[in-house]
Amino acid sequence: MTETASAPYVGDLLKDSPKNWGKWGADDEVGALNYLGPAQVLAAVALVRSGKVFTLQMPMGNPAGDPVWPGRRGSERYMLLDESHWLADKGPSLPGGLHYADDAMSAFLQGSTQYDALGHVWYDGEIWNGYDATSTIGGMAKASVQPIAEKGVVGRGVLLDMARHRGKETLDKGETFTQHDLLACAEAQGVEIRQRDILVIRTGFLNLFHQLGKEAFYDGFSEPGLTYSPELVQWFQDLEVPNLVTDTIANEVTIDPESGVALPLHCALMRNLGIVFTEICNLDKLAADCAEDGQWEFMYTAAPLKVVNGTGAPVNPVVIK
Repeated sequence: MTETASAPYVGDLLKDSPKNWGKWGADDEVGALNYLGPAQVLAAVALVRSGKVFTLQMPMGNPAGDPVWPGRRGSERYMLLDESHWLADKGPSLPGGLHYADDAMSAFLQGSTQYDALGHVWYDGEIWNGYDATSTIGGMAKASVQPIAEKGVVGRGVLLDMARHRGKETLDKGETFTQHDLLACAEAQGVEIRQRDILVIRTGFLNLFHQLGKEAFYDGFSEPGLTYSPELVQWFQDLEVPNLVTDTIANEVTIDPESGVALPLHCALMRNLGIVFTEICNLDKLAADCAEDGQWEFMYTAAPLKVVNGTGAPVNPVVIK
């Protein structure tokens, strides 16, 4: 994946894009999650009908590899202590003779199912809420993932299964859709997209990582997803969307087909509107169940790890129907 030479500067592309900076005060670091208050939590609780629970995290440290953004590596887990140490008379001796296992992991904080910090992307030297981009040096002093983790996320989630809606197992590389497609998908599913909903979008694309193998998956890397337009950004703004959740690595088409800009929605939605992004989710079991029982709305809950100054953090979102 290379930058398109003719692509405009993202600041020029988004010069008239709306911002929510200052809407929740000069010190805000959770952005559109402020839309999720007690009323939204109670409304989400009321959606629980069967008690079915779905967890959305992709496995970490899969021996076959983890799907990650190009240039990152998957999580690597390694044993520090196991029964082999006692077999070799190298295990610690504890009163009573207890043996135990211990391990560690090396991972990109955004190398698995994760929440992005609102300060994760920027242009013009400013991150979310107008904080200076120099606040990212050495760690996210502002708009890190920790405030998101401290708040937690609970609300009405709506699954929009774009792959099933288009009659596919998975969307194709670079395949796009707009807010109009999301609305058509919701109508076909018989569910209403409401203000302050957590939008959960399934493309099926990450299944190709294991079906095709790493080399074919990353060859000509271009994920399917939403594509930028001023109308789409305004739609997200009008709906007061707090959280965008997808089963892709970057929540949007990799290179915008019209402008050639890479990931413009990260800037338009996250940096400018404060919409929190959740990426690399496993939505297949949830989608199959929604298709079976016809319930595409549910209680969505999540809390990423409280990583101080982190640009993101792993998470295992929990959906309850």
